[in-house]
Amino acid sequence: MSTRLSVNVNKIAVLRNSRGGREPDVATAALACLRAGAQGITVHPRPDRRHIVAEDLPPLAELAARFDVELNIEGNPFAPPRAGYPGLLALCERVRPAQVTLVPDGDGQVTSDHGFDFEGDLAPLAAQVGAFAALGSRVSLFVDASATSLERAAALGAHRIEIYTGPYAEAFAAGDAGPALATCVETARRAQSVGLGVNAGHDLSQANLGAFLAAIPEVLEVSIGHALIGEALYDGLEATVRGYREVIGRARCA
Repeated sequence: MSTRLSVNVNKIAVLRNSRGGREPDVATAALACLRAGAQGITVHPRPDRRHIVAEDLPPLAELAARFDVELNIEGNPFAPPRAGYPGLLALCERVRPAQVTLVPDGDGQVTSDHGFDFEGDLAPLAAQVGAFAALGSRVSLFVDASATSLERAAALGAHRIEIYTGPYAEAFAAGDAGPALATCVETARRAQSVGLGVNAGHDLSQANLGAFLAAIPEVLEVSIGHALIGEALYDGLEATVRGYREVIGRARCA
C-alpha cells in the first residue's frame, strides 16, 4: 500500500478569516487539491475559530464523499464546548469523518507541537477514543517521535498513531536529520509491533518528505498543510499537490 496524501486546508481558512467574508473559499481550494490527486482532506477546527470553523465541515465532507477520499478531522477531545464550537465529538457527529486524529492541544497553542504520553490514568482518553470509534471513524492519536508505552495506546482502542514530525523537519533543515529520523523509524516499528497503523505530519515538505518515506515506507498517510500551501503560493496549488504525489511515488518505487 502506498502512502496517502491528505492535504490540510487550515491555512486557506486563516487567510479568509484574516479579512472576513468567504474568500479564499476553503471548499474551492480543497476541490483544487482533490482534482490534482490529493487522497484526503485534513482540517483542525479549534475552539477559538481562528481558521477552520464548524460551518466549513459539511461542504468538505460532501467533497470527500464525491471524490471517494477521506476527511480527517483533528482536535482536542477534551476542549470544552463554547460559542461557535460545540466540541470535537459534536462536530464529528455531524459529518462522520473517516478519521479523527486526537491531539492534546491547549487553547493557546499556535499549532500542534506535542503528542500524548500515555502515562498515568488513561481512562478519560479511552472513553474519548471509544466515543469517536462508535461514530464509525478510525481513531489516530498524535504522538511524539520519542513516545513510549505505545502498547497502552493500542489498548485504548486507537487504530493508528500520527508521528509528530516537527523535530525531524527542523533537523533536516539544519542538515543533520539522521538521529531525528532514526527516532521516527523506531517509533513506527514499535507502533506496528503492537498493531497500530502509522501516519505522520507536521512541517513535512517536498524537500524532506522523500527521505522520510524512504526510511519509513510503511507510513499509511501524511497530512501536510503549512509547507504545501506556502509552496503553492509560488508554484500554484494543483502543481504543488502533484509535486507531492510524485515524491511519494518515487519513494514507493525506491
